Amino acid sequence: MKIENTKAQMRKGVLEYCILLILDGEPLYATNILQGLKEAKMIVVEGTLYPLLTRLKNDGLLKYKWEESTQGPPRKYYELTDSGKKFLKELEGSWDELVNAVGSVKQNRA
Repeated sequence: MKIENTKAQMRKGVLEYCILLILDGEPLYATNILQGLKEAKMIVVEGTLYPLLTRLKNDGLLKYKWEESTQGPPRKYYELTDSGKKFLKELEGSWDELVNAVGSVKQNRA
């Protein structure tokens, strides 16, 4: 098994959580979301991001608004809905539990 495949699967598993974390606080344009993910070494391409944003929107976790741009066509800015904020809080608890569980397994290995 190649390590890159496993690493990619691990990243996919936390990508939604990272997107919600990035959007917590202010509406962002997709390019800003991509930049935040790249800075965190969560390498993502637009072809991966847009379907995820659409799914999160369809699930009621995100909404978007169009804003005029001085540099071209209007831009779509994404932000968390109230349901998205609640969901993010739940994910934060689950993430903390998972990190603690993995930490415990790592400490207890022979």
